[in-house]
Amino acid sequence: MAGAIAQEDVDFCTQIGRHGLALIQAIHAKKAGVVNILTHCNAGWLAFVDVGSATAPIYAAHDAGVPVHVLVDETRPRNQGASLTAWELQKHGVPHTLLADNAGGHLMQHGMVDMVITGADRVLRSGDACNKIGTYLKALAARDNNVPMYIAFPSTTLDWTREDGVKEIPIEFRHADEVCYVQGLLDDGSTGRVRVCPEGCGALNPSFDVTPARLLTGLITERGVCAASADGLAGLFPEHVPR
Repeated sequence: MAGAIAQEDVDFCTQIGRHGLALIQAIHAKKAGVVNILTHCNAGWLAFVDVGSATAPIYAAHDAGVPVHVLVDETRPRNQGASLTAWELQKHGVPHTLLADNAGGHLMQHGMVDMVITGADRVLRSGDACNKIGTYLKALAARDNNVPMYIAFPSTTLDWTREDGVKEIPIEFRHADEVCYVQGLLDDGSTGRVRVCPEGCGALNPSFDVTPARLLTGLITERGVCAASADGLAGLFPEHVPR
């Protein structure tokens, strides 16, 4: 059973990569240059069994010879982008640059981002997507600057019982220490943490946010790319449409 689940994950992510590759190739054909892709948090092979969801199209494009460059959000407060995604891309040989979380909008304003691809922890039947905190702000900036933004995920992420992500998805608030301290490698190679705010300073730490479907260009699943909408998802997964 475990082997079957793992293989399904590999198959789904491979298909996500194939469908996402076509989107990257289309941008490259118009631009005739390096495709700059911004991503947030980690939805790579450390989070899955193999190529990941959001990174699957990137790896597929890189392996197919399409010149890509990934702008990796650091993803505060846990820095999954800096510590995980950047490490994965480095190991695969994909050109990338670490980016301060709040810099993405500025780069979009100056034409330095061609598309955004993130993963998701949950996607509702409406197309609303819940992902790591900060994804919603990327979607707002992308929409304001006409930058296409896609959510890449396997259908096992879909929640067909809910429709309004903002109202219906409970968001976990994690410990304030994640915000008040930063953990990383010290000069001697050991890990440690340092405080980045005054002693006694309070902090709010919501772990996820919801991006409404209206802000998304599309959804990339193992069955193809669709509009971020109930109709779009129903077209790919008709077996889940109530009869």
